[in-house]
Amino acid sequence: METITKNRAHAPSGFFEVEAAGLEWLAEPEAVRVAKVVDVGPDHLEIERLDSASPSGKAARTFGAGLARLHDAGASAFGVGPDGWNSDGYIGEAPLSLDPEDAWGHFYAHQRCLPYAEQARAQGALSTAEFDVIVALAARLDDGDFDDEAPPARIHGDLWSGNVLWTPTGVGLIDPAAHGGHRVTDLAMLALFGTPHLGDILDGYAATSTYLPDDWREVIDLHQVHPLLVHAVLFGGGYGSQAAAAARRYL
Repeated sequence: METITKNRAHAPSGFFEVEAAGLEWLAEPEAVRVAKVVDVGPDHLEIERLDSASPSGKAARTFGAGLARLHDAGASAFGVGPDGWNSDGYIGEAPLSLDPEDAWGHFYAHQRCLPYAEQARAQGALSTAEFDVIVALAARLDDGDFDDEAPPARIHGDLWSGNVLWTPTGVGLIDPAAHGGHRVTDLAMLALFGTPHLGDILDGYAATSTYLPDDWREVIDLHQVHPLLVHAVLFGGGYGSQAAAAARRYL
């Protein structure tokens, strides 16, 4: 088996270890191919190298169905990290809290929206008016306006197209920010930056999912607020304004 190793001197505590734990947690249900962990330490992560192939509609539909089964494998709470992991994690280079919560709305407001909005405002990537929009959205989230009956899903957490690898035997996943979350979060990330054959992925998912809410397409933008805020913190630019614009649709 060919492998690839990511190295980082003076990596933050748990940076590679939580990624390895996430990969193994996502692989456990055997619903979607996930790159195998070969070795991990404080300054490195060695994983299976996945061969590349051209995307196809058939592979996309199969992946969508597998992603639904992965999500349905579940988690013990919203916000909880991979089994056996008892600290926080990372999404890209940004810290990611992994504190268990009973309600998705409270979790999303206080662990995913407000912390990154506060940091983006402090860095000048979010204006005061835009910050106030995020605060107003957080109040609606706190009130449970967007909660539904679906239990916590086992999600990848950073499922943009760069972490979806097309191989000769189907899609494989890398680089998770795995935690217990809402199913639409992964779907929203797939849509945010464009993924090949997205329609086929979503069709395969919708045909298989047990708990996908009826209004899931209407809340895609809501679930994109957090990754846009993360990008505002990490990269600045117009991401803060995009996050506020997405949030404003739900006020």
